[in-house]
Amino acid sequence: MSQTEADAYMQPYREAHEDHGSDFAVTLWASPKTQKRRFEVFTQMCFLAGKRVLDAGCSRGDFAEYLIKHDVPFGKYIGIDGLSEVIDYAEQRQMPQCEFHHGDFVTHPELLRTGKPQVIAISGTLNTMSDKLSLRVLDDAWQAAGETLIFNFLSDRCGPKAPAQLPPARRLDTAAIFEWALQHTWDVQFRQDYFQHGHDATILMRKG
Repeated sequence: MSQTEADAYMQPYREAHEDHGSDFAVTLWASPKTQKRRFEVFTQMCFLAGKRVLDAGCSRGDFAEYLIKHDVPFGKYIGIDGLSEVIDYAEQRQMPQCEFHHGDFVTHPELLRTGKPQVIAISGTLNTMSDKLSLRVLDDAWQAAGETLIFNFLSDRCGPKAPAQLPPARRLDTAAIFEWALQHTWDVQFRQDYFQHGHDATILMRKG
């Protein structure tokens, strides 16, 4: 896979930053409400108390803020993002037990091992990737996670009344991703019930 192909997923975020700076719109989420719902699902599915959590594609550090505001007793939070401006913004928030690093873990997957994470979380980051690239990133994240990988994505097995998904975000092959997860571990959880019509899916994988 070429550097250009791997790097293309970042372009929509660069364009969003040019238009909106480090305001919420740079995350490419539809609203803070839907972002927080996805974070809530993560904390419902994944035990984070005392864990070193790496947020791959952390953007402004909103997941860290959510964990702190909801008294989730994580051990350490490590945020990584390919857009330096949002990392600068996250650092300025001065959140305790949190550190942020600028770097593209797609082209440099060794970044996913920063801080020896027990849990790797990926929220929204797969939305601008091709199916092939998303599976490669998930492979890298699974190898780097000490215990658990949890991630969400836009499901192509949503109901017919689910909202149309417009570029730059795209729906991924849900059955292929679920099959990929089962090839790596039997300990898999799947949820597609937290938005109407199955708009979004979350998968949790644990290492035995």
